[in-house]
Formats: sequence, C-alpha cells, structure tokens
Amino acid sequence: MSRVSIEYKDHIAHVTLTRGDKMNALDDAMIKAIISAGQEVAASDARAVVLSGEGKSFCAGLDMAGFASMAQTDPTDWLMSRSHKDANEVQEVALVWRRVPVPVICAIQGVAYGGGLQLALGADVRIAHPEAKLSVMEMKWGLIPDMGGMVLLPKLVRSDVLRLLTYTARPIGAAQAAEWGLVTKLSDDPRTEAIALAENIAGQSPSAIRAAKRLIKVAESQPRAEVLTEESSEQVALIGKPEQMEVIAAQMQGRKPEFK
Repeated sequence: MSRVSIEYKDHIAHVTLTRGDKMNALDDAMIKAIISAGQEVAASDARAVVLSGEGKSFCAGLDMAGFASMAQTDPTDWLMSRSHKDANEVQEVALVWRRVPVPVICAIQGVAYGGGLQLALGADVRIAHPEAKLSVMEMKWGLIPDMGGMVLLPKLVRSDVLRLLTYTARPIGAAQAAEWGLVTKLSDDPRTEAIALAENIAGQSPSAIRAAKRLIKVAESQPRAEVLTEESSEQVALIGKPEQMEVIAAQMQGRKPEFK
C-alpha cells in the first residue's frame, strides 16, 4: 500500500504521509517511501516543499511490530552500512530533506515521537499545533536516537536540553518545544500556515532560494573563512542574472516577479 503521496501545485511539492490509521508510524515500506519522495522532490523543479501527515498525528515514530522483527536479525549490516552517502537508510529518512535543494516546511499535529520527530527535524521549518506533543522517545525502548537526530538536534537546542530530552524520553508540549528550539512557531492550523509560507517562498527568486539553502548549510558547519568565501561565491552567481533582474524590475513596477 502507498505510504506517501506527492502532489505538485503552484511550484510547491506537497508530501504527505498516508498511513493515518497507524499514526503514520514508520515501517520498512514507509521508510523507503519517504526517502524515495525526498529524492523525487529533490530532482523536481519545485520551489518549496510542505511535509505533513494525514490523520490525527504527524508521525508516532517506529512501528514497533516491524521493529521487533528487525531486532531478531544482526543490526550491524543495516545500521553500519553507508547506503546514502554518509548515512544509512534509517538516517536518510530525516537527512534526505536536508539534501532537498529548496526549503522544506513541516506541519506537525498530534504527536511527533522518536523517528517521527527526527523526520520533522530534517525540515528547514517546523510549524506545530499548540496541542502537539514531541519526544526524543528512543530511551523508552532502551535505545538512543539514531535517525540523524544527533546531527540535527545539537544545532537546534542547548546541550542541557538535548541531554534532558534524550535521557528521559518525556513528551513535551509544542509551546515548550518552541521555547527550546525544536519548533519554529505554533499555529491552530499548521498545514494551512505551512502552505502559506511555502507560497511566499515559491514567489521568491528560485536561484536565490536555492543559493540561500546551500549557504546556510555551509554556515552551520564550516569555518569562518570558508563561510565568507562561500557568501561571495554564491552572490557572484546571482548578481545581474535574469532572475535577479526580474526581481528588481518587479519591485520597481510594483508587481509580483515572474520566473521562467
């Protein structure tokens, strides 16, 4: 059965987890479908992505029935293999969205637990319903977060917060998550707000948006000198080019820019 749907509309890719009856829990088929969706969107001409889950919850984490069968096998092969550049398959569930060259906005309702939270962390922006709950859930099962969480979490939260969330596995409310940096903002209708934000981004210069996402990645991981050089390099590739000139013309004429 299909686990993920993709719809393209007005330059926006709408990626939806479609296992709502199971709270969009991650089984092997859904893991593969999410990665495939990220790869498809990355190769498209979409200018922004809205990532959401159908039903009551965004994603409740790993499907424990499926995980139980996986646990009967030696985990070395499927965890230690680097099947997706520097990541294994389960890590790519989150990291594929960082590889998508345009902004990804995640809408969270219900719960985002364990692998579901790590999937959400792969997005550029997270908009959550005020009643949503989030948890680094793995310690509940005697495990540690291993779906890219330890790449993504330290860039979002303080060390003591990271340790508290990881050691306790306690769910926290969306307001606390926003205060700590796990959530960007709250909304009574997170998907509608995510779409509105995606529409705003899709109206910007596509080349500048892609350059900005590349530059932010460098800025978050590389030394000062490399960041400064990359700023200049990306800007050289934008100044005076057709899309930038169209932005200027649209500003001067009081209209929305039109990009070919």
